[in-house]
Amino acid sequence: MPPYDPSTFPPFAVTVDLVVLTVRRHALCALVVRRGESPFKGRWALPGGFVRTDEDLGAAAARELVEETGLCAHDPAAPAVGNGAHLEQLATYGDPGRDPRMRVVSVAHLALAPDLPAPRAGGDANSARWASVEDLLGSGGGRDDERSAPLAFDHARILDDGVERARSKIEYSSLATAFCPPEFTVGELRRVYEAVWGVVLDPRNFHRKVTGTPGFLVPSGGTTTRQGGRPAQLFRAGTATVLNPPMLRPEV
Repeated sequence: MPPYDPSTFPPFAVTVDLVVLTVRRHALCALVVRRGESPFKGRWALPGGFVRTDEDLGAAAARELVEETGLCAHDPAAPAVGNGAHLEQLATYGDPGRDPRMRVVSVAHLALAPDLPAPRAGGDANSARWASVEDLLGSGGGRDDERSAPLAFDHARILDDGVERARSKIEYSSLATAFCPPEFTVGELRRVYEAVWGVVLDPRNFHRKVTGTPGFLVPSGGTTTRQGGRPAQLFRAGTATVLNPPMLRPEV
């Protein structure tokens, strides 16, 4: 091959950013960390970090996921089980001015998992928390405090894209079960759809749709009273990854 001089091209860095979503107290929440270093020191941001020279993008995202949540990534074609989380590549962000330090291209990833515990801070972050997506995207009822300040970098755009990806995918795939424990009730699954879509669904129609969709849910053989009232039948995710017919979002 002809001589190649890498110095003729400007250097730039590659990062991975994580949109980690879970459902806590019936609300869709995202993991954010307070930056401990400049730029945007003290501001809330999505977790992430620079890609190391010896790892590919998927490995970097999986490493950051473990460091920030203790969760391991699993096959994105299957529902999450055990201490695992659904992890998939979301989009690439490369605006030349997105990072004031230098030219930085970020490959964002979306991670989904059931109700997660309080997060722990790591890396250059000095605190971490779960925050409702409504508050983070500026529709949290007019709150005016430092916890609702704009996210650092272009992370509001990345978060918005991640939330819309999740909302769209649970229409046509079984991805909503990634927000549920290994065994769950139809009511618990309905509350996932309600939290992600931000709507209220009719319980009877929802039950009819999800139990009538081939391969979506499989009875586990047990029941639970953890929701109170009469025992509710437990299900687990079936083998279907594509829902036919789809669970379309109601118009709001």
